[in-house]
Amino acid sequence: MDATEVETAAVAGAGGGTGRELLRLLAPRVPTVRALTRSPERGSSLREAGADEVVVDDLLAPEDLSRLVEGADVVYSAVGSGIGDVRGDGPLVDGAGARALLDAAATAGVDAFVMESALGVGDEPASRLAALFDRVIGPVQRAKAETEAALRAAPLRHTVLRPGLLTDGPRTDAVTVARPGAKLWGAVSRADVARVMAAAPVTPAAADETFELVATPRLRSRGLAVDWQMPAGSPTPG
Repeated sequence: MDATEVETAAVAGAGGGTGRELLRLLAPRVPTVRALTRSPERGSSLREAGADEVVVDDLLAPEDLSRLVEGADVVYSAVGSGIGDVRGDGPLVDGAGARALLDAAATAGVDAFVMESALGVGDEPASRLAALFDRVIGPVQRAKAETEAALRAAPLRHTVLRPGLLTDGPRTDAVTVARPGAKLWGAVSRADVARVMAAAPVTPAAADETFELVATPRLRSRGLAVDWQMPAGSPTPG
């Protein structure tokens, strides 16, 4: 996908930290940015963050996700469960919810899908941090693994990002990405995760790839050299 081909982007999990950073990044670069929320009262703040359109729906009980994905070039999934969700016995948005989003995107003919996952998801060798994730939020990790598998089998371009410990720090553009099994560990800001997510659909090296992702100061030698591009579907400079 060329950088100029992203005319409409849809962001699920827009009310979370990564989702809001995505809205801010995409707003000056993409003509139409849609945000999904299950809380109508968040509409105003999501528009302030950069959304042109706000769609209210619940991924775990969707009514009409076509309103979000119809005509979209890219769908970004930044959904995530909280600790309270992990302790419950109901379905998780990382699993059933994200797969409902993926099904809607595939049905609508969306070109690309970018998923925020987590270190430790999957069967590859993992760092101690990733193993800790598995112990503390095991149900979420398994749900994300099922969604990752469904995404790889879907008929659209995809990128899966598995970040380390998420922080609210500033965007630095200094990140290390590596394929699964590199045993990356450490923290990374949501702003930096959002920047890589935004770039993934128009970065050739990210097509149909899964990457672990942490801030650069550690494990630089394990990383891949990726020339991250940014969408440029809007004539307005970012």
